[in-house]
Amino acid sequence: MSQQQQPGQVDPVLAAGDEPNSNTSGNAYFGDILEARLSRRTLLRSSLAVAIAGAMATSLPFGRALAAGGNAPTPTLGFKAIPVGTGDNVVVPEGYRVQVFIPTGTPISGSMPAFSLDAGGEDQAHQIGAHHDGMHFFPIDGSSRDGLLVLNHEYIEPRFLHAAAAGLSLESEGFPQNADGSRDADQVLKELNAHGVSVVRTRQADDGQWQVVEDVHNRRITGLTPMQLAGPVAGTEHVVTKYSPDGRMTRGTLNNCAHGVTPWNTYLAAEENWAGYFANEDTEIDRRQTRYGIETRGEGRYQWHKAAGGADEYVRFDATPRGASARDDYRNEPHTFGYMVEFDPFDPESTPVKRTHLGRFAHEGVIFAPAVEGQPVVAYSGDDARFEYIYKFVSARPYQASSADGSLLDEGTLYVARFNDDGSGEWLALAPGENGLTPENGFADLADILVNTRSAADFAGATKMDRPEWGAVDPATGQVYFTLTNNTRRSEEQVDAANPRAENHFGHIIRWQEDGTHAAERFEWDIFVMAGDGESGRDLAGEPLGQEAIFSSPDGLWIDPDRRLWIQTDISESVMNSGIHEVFGNNQMLVANPETGEIRRFLTGPVGQEITGVITTPDQRTMFVNVQHPGATTSAEAFAAGELASHWPDGGNSIPRSATLVITREDGGIIGA
Repeated sequence: MSQQQQPGQVDPVLAAGDEPNSNTSGNAYFGDILEARLSRRTLLRSSLAVAIAGAMATSLPFGRALAAGGNAPTPTLGFKAIPVGTGDNVVVPEGYRVQVFIPTGTPISGSMPAFSLDAGGEDQAHQIGAHHDGMHFFPIDGSSRDGLLVLNHEYIEPRFLHAAAAGLSLESEGFPQNADGSRDADQVLKELNAHGVSVVRTRQADDGQWQVVEDVHNRRITGLTPMQLAGPVAGTEHVVTKYSPDGRMTRGTLNNCAHGVTPWNTYLAAEENWAGYFANEDTEIDRRQTRYGIETRGEGRYQWHKAAGGADEYVRFDATPRGASARDDYRNEPHTFGYMVEFDPFDPESTPVKRTHLGRFAHEGVIFAPAVEGQPVVAYSGDDARFEYIYKFVSARPYQASSADGSLLDEGTLYVARFNDDGSGEWLALAPGENGLTPENGFADLADILVNTRSAADFAGATKMDRPEWGAVDPATGQVYFTLTNNTRRSEEQVDAANPRAENHFGHIIRWQEDGTHAAERFEWDIFVMAGDGESGRDLAGEPLGQEAIFSSPDGLWIDPDRRLWIQTDISESVMNSGIHEVFGNNQMLVANPETGEIRRFLTGPVGQEITGVITTPDQRTMFVNVQHPGATTSAEAFAAGELASHWPDGGNSIPRSATLVITREDGGIIGA
């Protein structure tokens, strides 16, 4: 049995806002399966080195190209790896340069209000949000110098948003509070508006620098933006609220981590650790909330429901039943979160849509397989929490480029992955009557299954994973890669020479090949890399990672058009630069060759941050990368004394701000080549 995190037990490796384990099912744990598989593949069980080599030996058929034409470019890593970094700066390889772009508070619309800690909540609705995360560049007319940069804002540190926080003893999630326990309403408004998504037109000037362009497309989507519910959950009793008695609308999107780009060129923002935002004073809560980490008598992450004045847009974060029915209160408000949110960045008047058939959980993001005319649309998503699952959606209708739109995501089948110990795998349908999902077993219909996606996956028998994060699909081979960032809750009883991952501090990357098309129900899997230091990390050939390749906690992942695999890390601020994580320095970005497994470090970031979000322009000569929550390692005592761990990017005595990096080569060449 794998070790479970008990209620109230704090995991030391959880970052701010990460969801505690809520999976108490008896499903197989991925570590158990990996151990079983490797033990059969390892002849010398007494040799740790041989065991790890067996783990990394690939068996996937690399020659099985699924992309049109099947011509796979051979990726090259044409730069000298940089060392780990601990400074309060950004370092890239020789021959590259970096521009810091659109830090939190940069004005993009309205009267273009300047950044200031004294700026109000309405100002923040016209400024770049906080904690930059997943991101995509939408070229205008195919240009690599002019386009819409769309980026998520995962969460906030209130102490770095409000002038009133100065001098207070506040941890990274702490906030100013009135003497009576209420919150200042304008501060709450600012925090809600610092969440969500930014759409900003960006253009490269003649001097090579990128600039914000005042444009009609510039837009903030926030925690207050009206949103439509679509798919099987829309209009059901699960999502009836005082705001939307017919269950077809909600307000806002929260904790937007990674993203997705549809084959019809729209953007999807993921709702990840949204559950912690809700309070519920009830003593009994059903699985629609408890299975997602909402606790009885919980107060909520930022206590927005306590905003002075009792405005409805804030009260809704209290999910306690207070009225005669769901139409009189917000007991169902949490059920309107946990989805992928679609919108068209080229239509600034459009209403974002939450696509409920992609499942309800802590979505890290979504990655689409290459769309094929006349075949179903296929999308993968990970549930970023300890012992949660990897999912796949297959549309009911085929993709037709001339007519494709988001409605393709409202009808189909949601699957969850089971990884077998022999290297095979299968997709388990989460649909009425499939895999025991019947009314007799507690699943009334499709809407009930989707609102309770995690519970349905538990019942179907999915494999518990070590925090599934970002995914990527190789455009040539069709192989799917997923980062599994870490899981310190694996028990010592699972350790043997063939499986060194008890208390998985460092994480790994898994990959699989579908059995035919991406819509197949079976696959073959293997491990691409085991993250770690020079002793515990192993590359594709089973060899120890060199100093140019050591890393921990893989999170962000992207494969560029030339098939370079970009890996970003998210070591929690609670352990960063200390203990067994000291060797890795600050969070970083590396590049891997998916054919050879070679890995080189490309970028290191400032103090206390996470490197996340990566995309290039179509010509691959400009790369955008996000730096999230610099200075998060500042203790409450240090904050009160004005002694911040980071002053990036402005330097001096400035507060740290998340920002986007614009990376180019001095010779104008392709990034990474």
